[in-house]
Amino acid sequence: MRLRHILSLDDLEAAARRHLPRPIFGFVAGAAETNWSLRDNREVFAQYGLRPRVLVGVATRSSAASLFGREYAAPFGIAPMGLSALVAYRGDLVLARAAAAANVPMIMSASSLIPMEEVIRANPEAWFQAYLPGEPDRIAALVDRVAAAGFNTLVHTVDVIVAANRENNVRTGFTTPLRPSVRLAWDGLIRPRWSVGTFLRTLAKHGMPHFENSYATRGPPVLSRHASRDFGERAHLSWEHVAQIRARWKGRFVLKGILCGEDARIARELGCDGVIVSNHGGRQLDGAVSPLRVLPEVVAQSGDMCVMIDCGFRRGSDVLKAIALGARFVFVGRPFLYAAAIAGEAGVRHAIDLLAAEVLRDMGLLGINRLDEMGPDRLMHVGPRVGGG
Repeated sequence: MRLRHILSLDDLEAAARRHLPRPIFGFVAGAAETNWSLRDNREVFAQYGLRPRVLVGVATRSSAASLFGREYAAPFGIAPMGLSALVAYRGDLVLARAAAAANVPMIMSASSLIPMEEVIRANPEAWFQAYLPGEPDRIAALVDRVAAAGFNTLVHTVDVIVAANRENNVRTGFTTPLRPSVRLAWDGLIRPRWSVGTFLRTLAKHGMPHFENSYATRGPPVLSRHASRDFGERAHLSWEHVAQIRARWKGRFVLKGILCGEDARIARELGCDGVIVSNHGGRQLDGAVSPLRVLPEVVAQSGDMCVMIDCGFRRGSDVLKAIALGARFVFVGRPFLYAAAIAGEAGVRHAIDLLAAEVLRDMGLLGINRLDEMGPDRLMHVGPRVGGG
């Protein structure tokens, strides 16, 4: 019943706004400062029109896509999102199980509240995304823990060297950890379905959630009057640290947060297996360009390294535009978390099915049977020229 009126990923945001307390929704939906980058992540898609071919026969089309030697059902996956278990009951497990059932990749966030060892059991193909600390011994300990848990792909997010100016969080009353207050209590009382179904249910069955995966050891509770979260000192992190991680980590190694072709070239030369072109959903540097604008430049510098992308994807046509510009895969964040909030695993599966159906439908309307037929010749600039640098 909760999903009956959800016809697209865009519909999920309004439904989640009604369901979630204001601070929690504000944390997920908001970005940095003026939200310029958040808006640009969506507006850039309007600058490309699609060029279909007709009467070519599309009855055998398939949206299957290969990534790191594994074939997935669709060319998109679930991006890493922190505090998922605060937004939805056992949120990280919900996302992991839904991704496994739908055969799409899922990246677990370092800012999650469920131990990585539980998530990898729920989805043995999940990836782990890390905000690596600045101290070599803590980096090594975290990398070793990720390997011991059984993850095969480590994603290092590189655009959080300093904390962003999240004015939206301040305005909505969100902090990490959350501080008990009358306002927070009231926000919970007027959203009883979230309070009972997510927060109180978690407390009753699992106790107070903690930040479990930022480092090799357990972090502070998610709700505390006095505890503070240790974000570590990252201002001195450099490419030298990437080289050290690459030498220690034996699995696939991906850098997330690349917005420059030159950085992609360096990542390739240091032995990274892939990059995710990303501006962190507009949540770090406000004014950072949309990843789609720099995608061709990054692809040109990446050689045979796998180039992926996230930020702002809501439609099947968005996914296909990125593939036309050279992306191997697309990751989608907020909508899947909204879906988990309002309807758990069924909600996430519904959202995946909606986007997958759009991709397959749009392939037919474009006149292509395989994703490798989606090249730049299928696009036309209908706004100011984008990309290139």
